[in-house]
Amino acid sequence: MAYTDIDKPSDYFNTNLYTGNNTETSHTVGFQPDWTWLKVRNADGSHYLFDSVRGVTKYIQANSTAAEGTDSNLIKSFDANGYTIGTSNAVNTTGETMVGWNWKAGGSASSNTDGSITSSVSANQDAGFSIVSYTGNATANATVGHGLGVAPSMMIVKKRNGAFNWGIYHKSLTAHKLLAFTTGAPDDDASYWNDVEPTSSVFNLGSGALTNGSGSTMIAYCFAEKQGYSKFGSYTGNGNADGTFVYTGFKPAFVMVKQTNTARYWAMFDNKRDGLNPTNRPLFPNASDQESDSVNYYHDILSNGFKWRTNSNIMNVSGGTYIYMAFAENPFVTSTGVPATAR
Repeated sequence: MAYTDIDKPSDYFNTNLYTGNNTETSHTVGFQPDWTWLKVRNADGSHYLFDSVRGVTKYIQANSTAAEGTDSNLIKSFDANGYTIGTSNAVNTTGETMVGWNWKAGGSASSNTDGSITSSVSANQDAGFSIVSYTGNATANATVGHGLGVAPSMMIVKKRNGAFNWGIYHKSLTAHKLLAFTTGAPDDDASYWNDVEPTSSVFNLGSGALTNGSGSTMIAYCFAEKQGYSKFGSYTGNGNADGTFVYTGFKPAFVMVKQTNTARYWAMFDNKRDGLNPTNRPLFPNASDQESDSVNYYHDILSNGFKWRTNSNIMNVSGGTYIYMAFAENPFVTSTGVPATAR
């Protein structure tokens, strides 16, 4: 039995940090990214999301319901070993500290006819990540091919050609419910995923405008779990400073959490912005807030998971149910049986 599917996670996901200089600048991440998410850290500012399927000049914002925008001076190009930013103050103000989260999909998109709606898909089955573009038809039980070869564990969907909320599927909530990048609790409505779980080839849509509006151009980021590299699950908070431990099977490089039984902020952490345990620097996908630095968010990144060191309601309120997505810095044990180390 293999300990991990991926020995070097940084070939597929990596976080990079930089300080803005108002000059066109190339940034190295170790691969050519297909999805890059940028956020200013030391000031309020939107989350900017770019991908290779829509094209590098197109952006959407996690903290906004706005339609897709176009700007050729945010990211200039996806490069063989990273990306180049322009001089826009949104991503490159002199002196502002920035974070970029980067994922590798499959490069140029290909037509996918597995579903009743033809999609354009950039898929990386090794890493369990695909970017899917499709046009909605407002028809219940429509299906869209995702290219992963296994059922997605999480999907993040956004309408591009109009102002509309995000739609997020997570396997722990099932296809009966949908989250958005807002503070709200999950909605329960069959018009989102048609109450049908995704399969190894397609995800199912209801007739609702959030995921399948007639003529709506849509983008979906789809993730399948890979042992030793990615994990999508749930946990229950204990409301204690000696908080809940969440086993992932790897040392996390990135964790995003959201309480699901009440309205609460999302929170994102990574292994680069605070290099020592306990780490405590969340950013919030639903908000433009600058990076926080508070004991209220303490947690440890461990060789096989993460452990909260706080009773903060955003990640560890007593009895709270939470979903998470996590990507690895190192697997707990490599494919050759070598243990990874905590920090």
